[in-house]
Amino acid sequence: MKRSLLFLILLPQVLMLTAQVGFGHAERFNDNWLFSLSDNPKARQTKFDDSAWRQLSLPHDWSIEGELSQKWASCTGYLPAGIAWYRKHFRLNELPQADLHYIYFEGIYNRSEVYLNGHLLGRRPNGYVSFMYDLTPHLRKGDNVLSVRVDHSRYADSRWYTGSGIYRDVWLVSAPKTHLAQWGTTYRLAQLNEDGSAEVEVDVAIDNIRPGLSLNITLLDDKGNVVAHQGCEAQAWQTIPLDVARTHLWDLNDPYLYKLKVLLTDLDSTEIAVGLRTLRFTPDEGFFLNGRNQKVKGVCLHHDAGVLGAAVPREVWVRKVKELKRMGANAIRMSHNPQAPMLYDICDQLGMLVMDEGSDEWEFPKRKWVEGWNQGKPAFDGTYDFFEEWIDRDVADMVRRDRNHPCVFLWSVGNEVDYPNDPYSHPVLDGGNATINQPMFGGYKPNAPNAERIGKIAKRLAAVIRSIDASRPVTGALAGVVMSNQTEYPEAIDVVGYNYTENRYDTDHELYPQRIIYGSETGVGYDSWKAVRDKKHIFGQFIWTGTDYLGESGRWPSRGLNTGLLDFASFRKPRGWFRAALWSDEPTTYLGTYPLMPARGNRRGSANTRRRNIISAEAQDDWQPLPAQWGSSDVLRRVVCYTNAPQARLLLNDSLVGQPQMRPDSTFITYWDIPFRPGTLRAEGLDMEGNVLSAYEITTQSEPVALRVTDLLPEDNRQLMQLMVEVTDAQGNRVRSSQADITCTISGPARLLGLEGCNNSDMSNYRDNHQPAYRGRLVAYILRTAPGAVSVAFNSPGLSDVKWEMK
Repeated sequence: MKRSLLFLILLPQVLMLTAQVGFGHAERFNDNWLFSLSDNPKARQTKFDDSAWRQLSLPHDWSIEGELSQKWASCTGYLPAGIAWYRKHFRLNELPQADLHYIYFEGIYNRSEVYLNGHLLGRRPNGYVSFMYDLTPHLRKGDNVLSVRVDHSRYADSRWYTGSGIYRDVWLVSAPKTHLAQWGTTYRLAQLNEDGSAEVEVDVAIDNIRPGLSLNITLLDDKGNVVAHQGCEAQAWQTIPLDVARTHLWDLNDPYLYKLKVLLTDLDSTEIAVGLRTLRFTPDEGFFLNGRNQKVKGVCLHHDAGVLGAAVPREVWVRKVKELKRMGANAIRMSHNPQAPMLYDICDQLGMLVMDEGSDEWEFPKRKWVEGWNQGKPAFDGTYDFFEEWIDRDVADMVRRDRNHPCVFLWSVGNEVDYPNDPYSHPVLDGGNATINQPMFGGYKPNAPNAERIGKIAKRLAAVIRSIDASRPVTGALAGVVMSNQTEYPEAIDVVGYNYTENRYDTDHELYPQRIIYGSETGVGYDSWKAVRDKKHIFGQFIWTGTDYLGESGRWPSRGLNTGLLDFASFRKPRGWFRAALWSDEPTTYLGTYPLMPARGNRRGSANTRRRNIISAEAQDDWQPLPAQWGSSDVLRRVVCYTNAPQARLLLNDSLVGQPQMRPDSTFITYWDIPFRPGTLRAEGLDMEGNVLSAYEITTQSEPVALRVTDLLPEDNRQLMQLMVEVTDAQGNRVRSSQADITCTISGPARLLGLEGCNNSDMSNYRDNHQPAYRGRLVAYILRTAPGAVSVAFNSPGLSDVKWEMK
């Protein structure tokens, strides 16, 4: 009998921090911190002199403030780390009146120690998990000092950029002695009936319970109408049933959210946004969302945003997720760790599935490349040293924190922990059938850790997850599937992710007919998508990556890995347009060009020539004369079109220069070879009757004369501005060849967080007030610091200035 995993769930989305921690009154505790990039053990003491320390507001990432330098490791993006202290002074009478006060950190990277008035509250080595401490026993009436030591001295401890410091929000939570438990309220959709009604079970846990208390549970629709209510006597832990008469499901194109109110007498309460939806996975037909078969079109994301480092404001995530969704993506893999709570909120609200992942490293260290990506001699710092002590709790806290998000549909126990010989090995690596698409670093190594250990750890972590939440499947991202097939790992999890191993999809489906398979990490190539599109038993893929990211860099100069569909500033790259043609349900067309390289005396041309003359999914939207060194004005241009229309045609200055062609399924790219003539080149995607469904055009640019500024998220009432500054010619066309140095000057209550040029090989300072444009543009991130009018001026030598006014 074939295995089918059915998950019926009701899950809440975080509206406010009370929903995130699940109790009490919460307020941000981000302002008026003091910071020192130094290590003085006396800094934990109340009377320590911190008068000379820098004052700042959180979130804060000190690594991104450092100087890019070859002396640092490529895995960090050539940025430093170290050890630092944060301190915050406050008085008891400044806090809300309550029996108990807690401090809640969304994330500190890493190896943090938190002290209140010299008393150690706790240590948490994991840099990605959220955690909370009770301040109450050590509070006093006078000056209170919260001190946080952050030890990121093992700076090359990850394969990508992590950032350093208190890089997420901090909250003060005040509550009565008897209160709802942290992360203690959760939900199950016990039954979804054919008539559209639902039977929901609500679990509630209470700390310090006492007799005579009551619970009231109310579910409201998005208009505020009561759709279900239940009252009962409060117990330390209990399940309360709710009946919903007409269920509005949360879906990708209709992310409908209810609101759940939980009231503990008049002592404590919480409000949580609620999404109802069903999940089902089968080995032969893949994934079903709300009973409808669904291909997962996913991307992997790290947690940084270029010049902003790891301290990424909500508005930046909103714009990034919106652009990914417009491109056709419907899922995000949190690579390879829990990310900021607000990102899950955004995915709930916009309708984006999430694969939540626990870690990238288990009990032994992986290679950390310090001279360039997969180059030179690696280092072996990491997080393995606290694995045994903390991994069960870290994974449990991830699930407890995030289980109330409808976006989360998979829990991952880890990423590429079975990378062959990094660190585990197995005799199968010497076999002729070891078709593993990752570097193997040699064959079987008897002295390396035995790969059979992977299966035992996976079983342990999967059990931790299922003990907290059995409503979603457990998965893992396997890099060495052939090796892992010799272990208990694939059977320990419910859904098996294959990293870069499309060649095993059919083979393993036959060998293991009960296995549910998907591409947990794939390249951007068309073939890897066809392997999903054309195979019913493969339910989706997660492309590496959704955006360019810092770290995992090539040899200097290289800020990061630029494999993204979007660049550092979330602008869509040509490969992103190609992906939109493959994934988007909306009509889409893109136009790009490149010269056909002449053979220069060799009729067949050089190897480099032949590579350039293939049909490319990386063509840039440029239509300019070739440089003089080409020596010929009649070099043909290859014009490529990425479209989801069945056919396309090409026009130059409104004249047809490329006859309509059917989109070839073999490449999904239509192309024409034409000589250059200045003007406007336009590609049109057509239906079978020749009607235009979508179009894209590019125009020959003239000399740059001015700057233009555009608000990239004008509909969002926000604190952070994302202003795109473009270099334009007299006709208003962006001059893509311009590298003009642009200066930003701000008047009013705001400050510049950075200028993102998106050039991966530019190793200059991105956080001062000037930056060269890249492809004729950059983005300025400007943070309001107080109410009031703000004026932002941009200027560059020889170009007309531009101003942006904000009231």
